[in-house]
This record gives sequence, structure tokens and C-alpha cells, in this order.
Amino acid sequence: MLSVTSEVGKLRRVLLHEPGPEVDRMVPAMMEELLFDDILFGDAAREEHGRFRRVLQLLGVELLEAQTLLVEALQVEAARSWLFEVLLADHPHALLERLRAQAPEELAQSLVGGTRRDPAGSAGEVEDLFEVPPLPNWCFQRDPQVVLGDGVAFCAMATSSRHPEALLSRALFRYHPALAGTPVLYDPLVGDPRDRPLASEAQRPCLEGGDVLVLSREVLAVGRSARTNRGGVLRLARALTRRDDGPRFLIVVRVPERRAFMHLDTLITPVDRDACLVHAPVVLPGGAQQARVLEIDLHDRDLTPVACDDLLGALARRGVDLEPIPCGGPDPVAQQREQWTDGANALAVAPGLITLYDRNTGTIEELDRRGFRIVDAEDLLLGRAEVPTDGSRRVCVVIPSHELSRARGGPHCLTHPLLRDEPA
Repeated sequence: MLSVTSEVGKLRRVLLHEPGPEVDRMVPAMMEELLFDDILFGDAAREEHGRFRRVLQLLGVELLEAQTLLVEALQVEAARSWLFEVLLADHPHALLERLRAQAPEELAQSLVGGTRRDPAGSAGEVEDLFEVPPLPNWCFQRDPQVVLGDGVAFCAMATSSRHPEALLSRALFRYHPALAGTPVLYDPLVGDPRDRPLASEAQRPCLEGGDVLVLSREVLAVGRSARTNRGGVLRLARALTRRDDGPRFLIVVRVPERRAFMHLDTLITPVDRDACLVHAPVVLPGGAQQARVLEIDLHDRDLTPVACDDLLGALARRGVDLEPIPCGGPDPVAQQREQWTDGANALAVAPGLITLYDRNTGTIEELDRRGFRIVDAEDLLLGRAEVPTDGSRRVCVVIPSHELSRARGGPHCLTHPLLRDEPA
């Protein structure tokens, strides 16, 4: 069911979620904590997401809808009991009774789409509007977990509004019949006896999937960012120490704490066996905001970090030699604009076959200069273009993104690979 050992091997199966009623119920007060730049027009977002899904299907990818998996998991009584215990325990008794009476499909919709207070009246605060808040970020399936090899590492989100997503992910991988046997490599919600007691919520280990890149069987890159903290990185390293079936090297990237750089995958994503999209000022040597990079040998009992000169150099030394393709092209203004709109956040469907938001025109022009054939999603959907998936030609399929991009996440963020071929 699961096997992910790279970011570019041919994608066979992927987890995603169409934006549902949860985005229609999002109010402006939620935007800052959820890292949205605007409230979405749900119908337009669903139309764009639908085209993206159809492109993936035409390229031979099996799609698993997270909401469907949640409904199926909730048919297992142990899953319902666990979610009521960890996710809903603090809610009023009357609400719990109503939720317990719901069928799996209705309960899944309540947990993801939220439940309104009745009557809502003129309440202005989020907690006054909803008994169970909606989860607009559930469409970004990259973040709640990391599939690594044939196992899963669970995440702990940085903000309380996203905590339920990580718990729903655990319900899927623990109780869904197709996923229940998945080895759990790491769970930051389970205490590590080597940790000192945490003095504050700010010290809680945080890890989000957008900060993790599975670059090879041997190499894992993790961003230490505004969303993934030192504790989360250290706990992950400990969990992976000396595993025979795990990576050998953990490359830690100190992502500058800027609103634009929310996750490592907004700054770099591989697009071929030997190439990656990058935000040049952060990733390339001598960049104005060059990230500090450390390497941890996971076979080292002390897990002592060793400083590296730059990210791509550190990767090359461990067999992941990537040519950088600057997001936005050579123009520094376009680089900043298009990094903001996920120009460095591509999803590789196969080596050299990627999807990218169509609004990143400078990035698209640079890909064209680097030998990528540019195909509009509409041409693929209408049969006016064909795209080989055998790696015989580099191709970038550009997908509509006017509405989805407002939520600050590109094709890489919208998907979580479950099964990839080993890159040839």
C-alpha cells in the first residue's frame, strides 16, 4: 500500500482532499492562524482542484480522497471511540450526544466541515459561530503526516487550529482497513523519556509535512521553520536513529522565519532525478537570505549536527545531485513574487514530469528554457495534447490557480504520495 523513497519516482497513488464546506465556512478572523491570504470562493477552488485531480488521473495516478477514507475509518467503532476521546472530549455533553448519533458520513462532515451554533445570531468571534470549527487546511494533505518508505511519521501542527488535522490523520492510518497495518516510525504526541518536562506550549515539539522532503532512501531533508521547531526535528531524528529500513542522513535547513517561507517545500522541490526548483535567495550559496544547513548522521549515537556550506552542496555529497532552477527565473522581483504564489512548490508525477500553478509565468519560462515542454491543463483535459509518463521528455503541466493560490499552497502541498516507483 505504501512506499515512498523519493520526491520524483513515478507516482502511483496519492492522498488528497477536495476543498469542501470547510472553506465556505471560513471567516476572515481565521486567516492569520491558518496562513490563508484570503477567504476562498469555494466553488472556484473546487473547480480548480477538480481539474488538478483529473490531470493526475490522466497521468496514471490513483487518487485516494481523505474524506472518503475518514468515512470508512469511522465505520470502525474503535476509530469513533478514539476520536471522541482525543478530539472531542472537552465539548459539551449535548453536542457529543448529537455527534455520537451521526452516521459515519455525517460525522466526518461535522469533523472536517465544522458544525455551526444554532442560532448563530450576530456572534462575531469564531468560537461563537461554531461548536466544532471547520478545517479549511484539510485540503493540504502534505502536512498531517509523512510517508517514509513503507511507514508513516505523524506530525504535530504548530497552531492549535490545525491540531485536529493531525488527529484525523492518525485515525486514518490506525483504523482504516487499508492503512491500519502501516508501521508508525514517529509520533510526536507520544512522549520521549529522554525529553525534559516542557515548561510551556511554545516548547512542544512541532513537525509539519511540508517541511519534510524524502530525497532518497538515504537522505531526508527537514526544514526547521516557523512551523517545525527544534524539538520536532530532534524527536524525528531520535525516532529514525539506526533504523535498518530508514534514511542515513538528515539534512536540517534553518528556514528564515518569514511569512513567505512557511515550509521547506515553498523553497525547494525536486522536479527530476537531477534538478529542482528553488527560491534562489534562500537555497543558493551567497543568496541574500541563505539558509543555514546542518547534517545529522542518523547512525551516530550522539546525533551531533555538522555545519554544511549550503543545501545543494550537502545533498550532492550524499548522492542527491540537483541542478537548481530558479523559481521566477533570473529576475529578483519575479523570484519573490512567484515564491509567494508557490512557484517553487511543484509536484513531480514522474522524473521530469511535473505540475505547477499557471500564474507563475517567470518560473514557467525558466522551465521552458531548461528543456521542459509546457502543457496547459486544459489542452490535456480536452485531448488536444498528450503527455508521456515514461520520462522520455521533460514536461510541466500548468494548472489553474487563481483561487487555490490564495490559500498559500501549491500542487506539492495539496498532495501526499502514498506509493511511488523507485526512480530508475
